[in-house]
Amino acid sequence: MFTLFLFVSSAIAAIVTYDFNITWVTAQPDGFSRPTIGINGQWPIPPITAAVGDKINQPGTYWYHSHDSGQYPDGLRGPLIVTDPDSPYKDQYDEEIVLTLSDWYHDQMPGLLNHFISYANPTGAEPVPDAALMNDTQDLSINVEPEKTYMFRIVNMGAFAAQYLWFEGHTMRIVEVDGIYTEPAEAEMIYLTPAQRYSVLVTTKNETSSNFAIVGSMDQDLFDKVPDTLNPNVTGWLVYNKAAPLPSPALIDSFDPFDDFTLVPYDRLPIFDQVDYSFNLDVKMDNLGDGANYAFFNDNTYVRPKVPTLYSALTSGNLATKAEIYGRNTNAFVLEKNQIVEIVLNNMDPGKHPFHLHGHAFQAVVRSAEEAGVYVRNETFPDIPMRRDTFMVHPNGNIVLRFKADNPGIWLFHCHIEWHVSSGLVATIIEAPLDLQRTLSLGHQSPYDSNTSALATIIPTSHLEACASQDIPIRGNAAGNTVDLLDLKGENMPPKPLPKGFEAKGIVALVFSVVAAVVGMGVIGWYGALEGKAG
Repeated sequence: MFTLFLFVSSAIAAIVTYDFNITWVTAQPDGFSRPTIGINGQWPIPPITAAVGDKINQPGTYWYHSHDSGQYPDGLRGPLIVTDPDSPYKDQYDEEIVLTLSDWYHDQMPGLLNHFISYANPTGAEPVPDAALMNDTQDLSINVEPEKTYMFRIVNMGAFAAQYLWFEGHTMRIVEVDGIYTEPAEAEMIYLTPAQRYSVLVTTKNETSSNFAIVGSMDQDLFDKVPDTLNPNVTGWLVYNKAAPLPSPALIDSFDPFDDFTLVPYDRLPIFDQVDYSFNLDVKMDNLGDGANYAFFNDNTYVRPKVPTLYSALTSGNLATKAEIYGRNTNAFVLEKNQIVEIVLNNMDPGKHPFHLHGHAFQAVVRSAEEAGVYVRNETFPDIPMRRDTFMVHPNGNIVLRFKADNPGIWLFHCHIEWHVSSGLVATIIEAPLDLQRTLSLGHQSPYDSNTSALATIIPTSHLEACASQDIPIRGNAAGNTVDLLDLKGENMPPKPLPKGFEAKGIVALVFSVVAAVVGMGVIGWYGALEGKAG
């Protein structure tokens, strides 16, 4: 049982309570029946809605999902919408419609993950989805009326595939991305990576003789091998006339989506031009000694610490500002409050990666072209950079992101391809940990925060009980050491490196040699058995 509390606006901030019982259910969104993770016996799971109020101050289009053991591709994901009575676009549309996109797998994640991170998959080829979904179905019809404007809140809840999206015969006006209002921008087609969200205004036509296709198409550039049976597209319809046919989408020659780097935030926040702390994250994929393929930042693949990083920060006193206590393989960076922070990300991989930061929307000040290599600090920055919380880097390219560290907490920065989260493409941002200790308590007694004249929030007992049920310690450094926080002996570690000079192609050859040997021995045994019977 999972209970979620949301504070929403009223004369006094109200509380909306969601009681969620998370269990397995059976669903067949594309006609193939399989177990999915549902809520209260249902799937798709319910949307969460709230309004801007005293406790929620960031309106926009979001989603909620589980990153534990790849659970969200098994169904544990849904839209989360925060409405805004003061939206600058509140008088420009008649109705809101939530539209989700997703890839979909017929096999469950535990088995897929076990094969993905194994010596049997030394190249790190990600499993290709079996289907694309729109609002968790493949036959979506949206009834519309003529000469009205609809705001579509669009979320890509996929595990792997980015999607191109367009409304045939209609133009979109982008007005929000990832919770950030933008100046209106017209688009015929948009591109959404996993975790990206758009709000777009679509004005309907003044006649009702025809219906129009809404088309989502998975980006097949991401797939190592495209199965012959794969249909990468999913189609829904704007239905003006229920008696008229639902048309098949027209073929297009190429994809030409809107470039989100050109968006201008509605508040026109200038670039953060005085950087206090800059660090590089160099992305690569490589093999470790177990033969499996992993993802790395700065030659470190993320390994979950024994103690959750939040609890280490809350129980380590003044040493909470030391990055080393959080573990050698958490890719930890400690920020001071209100610093202007710059992340320079160099993608040394031939794939696209959507990078997402928890707790912040960042300014995207640089995005290089494909194959540009590492960032060399020769770019001209925009005066008013676009902002969002998920941004794609091109293959073998680079991006530069900036944000203000004004939200104390523990925030992950990671690729939002779920396969890459599982294989280690994660960094940990520890933001203003001493301030965090004053505002959040692990104990039963809430400390007093002299800076805000308020009591700190106490972590719910249910969270601590969940850790206890799994034998997860809640105090000390990444290794669970509560005596010497700088002693990391016994911390969780990744597999050892490959022997020097051993490369992925050698693993591939070894795997095929072993398979061939096993098959050969089987054939010999089978032939020998036949000879025995003949004799």
